[in-house]
Amino acid sequence: MDVDTEKHSDPYLVGWYGDDDQENPRNWSPAKRAFVAFCISFLTFSVYIGSAIYTPSIPGLMSDFNVSQTTATFGLTLYVLAYGIGPMFLAPLQELPHIGRNPVYMATLLVFIIFQIPIVMAKNMSTVLAFRFLTGFASSPALATGGASMADIYSVNHIGYVLGIWSLGAVAGRIVGPVIGGFAAQANGWRWPQYELIWIVSFSLIFLLLFLPETYGPTILLKRARRLRKLTGNEQLRSQSEKNSEGESFVTVMKEALIRPFILAKEPVLMFANLYVGFVYAIFYLWFEAFPLVFTDIYHFRLGASGLPFLGFIVFIPTSVLIFGFTSKEGIHWIVPVIGAALYLPGIYLIFQSILTYITSTYPTHAASVLASNDLFRSTIASVFPLFGRAFFVGLGLGPGSALLAGISFLLMPVFWSLWKWGHVLRRRSVYACVLSTVGLLRYGTASNLAKAHVI
Repeated sequence: MDVDTEKHSDPYLVGWYGDDDQENPRNWSPAKRAFVAFCISFLTFSVYIGSAIYTPSIPGLMSDFNVSQTTATFGLTLYVLAYGIGPMFLAPLQELPHIGRNPVYMATLLVFIIFQIPIVMAKNMSTVLAFRFLTGFASSPALATGGASMADIYSVNHIGYVLGIWSLGAVAGRIVGPVIGGFAAQANGWRWPQYELIWIVSFSLIFLLLFLPETYGPTILLKRARRLRKLTGNEQLRSQSEKNSEGESFVTVMKEALIRPFILAKEPVLMFANLYVGFVYAIFYLWFEAFPLVFTDIYHFRLGASGLPFLGFIVFIPTSVLIFGFTSKEGIHWIVPVIGAALYLPGIYLIFQSILTYITSTYPTHAASVLASNDLFRSTIASVFPLFGRAFFVGLGLGPGSALLAGISFLLMPVFWSLWKWGHVLRRRSVYACVLSTVGLLRYGTASNLAKAHVI
């Protein structure tokens, strides 16, 4: 964050006390920033696991409530869809200095826990589906704007690394979920994975309430201005965000904040980036339908063990899908499709990290909003895929179905290359990117740093 350049001309403007101001999150000690990064990553993990931990409950839901596979899978679809919709309304609140990051994180985590209780107590499938949507909506700020919190505490030169750590937490949640949920469902029924989710999120809420500091610079400066007004009695002291909102009603400020993600979603840079990452994300969720077909139906794994192949992700996208599809046969050992699936993780991880770094660097001031639009796009696509995943693989076969997905992956590769080749042209045509080039120059210090951020 930059030292406020206007304070020399406005003696009542409250800004940072120089480049080494210790209240500036980017000047915190390396240990403190690393701890905050861990907190945000754990928060992301604890709510991302909510999508995948549901899948082992599907057979039990089908049996208890006498519903079809598609109906039971709809609980996964609604959760993923909701955490794509939620950030469009909740993430902009974090860009309001009067609110900041932490109140939104904490309030939505508490709501998540409350909405999770009717699921474990449900007497019918309708209750499960309704509250799966609501819990997905409540989980969305952590999933969409954790990257914005990372950008609060690290400079542009390091943001790629820390976004990598954050996205690792997101990927790990979806990998670990079927594992711990599978054994719980096998031992105690479909409700127990949902109990596990309550325990994990409750621990996360308590931990963050105790240890997570506010990271949003404008919120910190607004609180400083309030303290100084109280100490000095000088009501003319104002932070930059307060000066910017002078003469604007609360309704106007909220309206501008809430419509911003929808406006930014039309940016060509974001549309190209969202298209590619949306497809990759959707394939990832197809695994939740493909794995039971392979490891339960073909290799006869029990429910608890059927989640273990997801750990193979921990050990390149078209290649991975092809190997997985054409080696899933009774005559071939089960470890071969696991190895094929394992090759997928480096691809999705690198793409996910690259896209998030790219869009947050292009729109640094509104990182929460651009991440929200990205989350909506990819989650909307991914939410639909599990519904037809089983029919897709049964109808086409695991081999041909995987070949089709691999072919689409190859066809979408030019999208990624186009962003690298012509991204600067699209950014220069963008009103927001052009405005943010000036802001970014103040924020990042030099034109060379700004260029590294792909803002110019």
